[in-house]
Amino acid sequence: MAGVTTVVFVHAHPDDESSQTSGSMARASRDGHRVVVVYCTNGEHGEVPEDLAPGESLVDRRRTEAEASALATGTSRIAWLGYSDSGMNGWEQNKDPSCFHQADLEEAATRLARILDEEHASIVTGYDWHGGYGHPDHIKVHQVVHRAAKLAAQAPRLLESTFNRDRLRMWRDALVAAGETPDFDPDAPADDGNPLGSPEADIHWQVDVSEFLGQRRAAMQAHASQATDIGGFMAMPPEIFAAVFGTEFYIEPGRAPGMREGWFLDD
Repeated sequence: MAGVTTVVFVHAHPDDESSQTSGSMARASRDGHRVVVVYCTNGEHGEVPEDLAPGESLVDRRRTEAEASALATGTSRIAWLGYSDSGMNGWEQNKDPSCFHQADLEEAATRLARILDEEHASIVTGYDWHGGYGHPDHIKVHQVVHRAAKLAAQAPRLLESTFNRDRLRMWRDALVAAGETPDFDPDAPADDGNPLGSPEADIHWQVDVSEFLGQRRAAMQAHASQATDIGGFMAMPPEIFAAVFGTEFYIEPGRAPGMREGWFLDD
């Protein structure tokens, strides 16, 4: 896609970009494109580290971590929609009037569309229809990104980050065959009762980001406060980390069926 100058990656919480789209962010930046990340929430219901300084809040820490992640991926701008974290599905925080889950769709989409217009965005990425694993904030990202793309003065091309459920099942089966007992099942009900990610038949782009595993690891390490998830990623043997994070997957609504191995910015 010739002439692309800005790609806006929209995420629910600071750290989501590191595990989902940081490879594409680093690749786009390396290729000379402007990369912007938008966080819809402040992430205040994440893990609270023990080393917060006096007067430092978890939101303060996570914003600092987001800046460090941006340095790792070459991201040019961080923008915040300013909503509160909604917590996991069924948590009391889901009812907080200030949380992203409760946000008026038109208002939230207008906030995002304003950023898309400021950036003259050519591409915006969100999540698949159930946010990958059913988190209320991730589902809301899907809804807000789709609406914002229609509200923008110049409608950007829209992509949805997702997990390849068939690929995950293949890895799990291989581990079982090798005598391992993996603690994940991509076909099991996730946070909203649906299985993880999307079937390969619904995916359009398989993006090779293996060249950017160092940047991906650095982006994850930047979010050290979220010790459970980040610690698990960092504990992966190098070959497993490369297998899991060397490829990113995207759905492109309206595109003809069929997964293509390639770089969507070349299309």
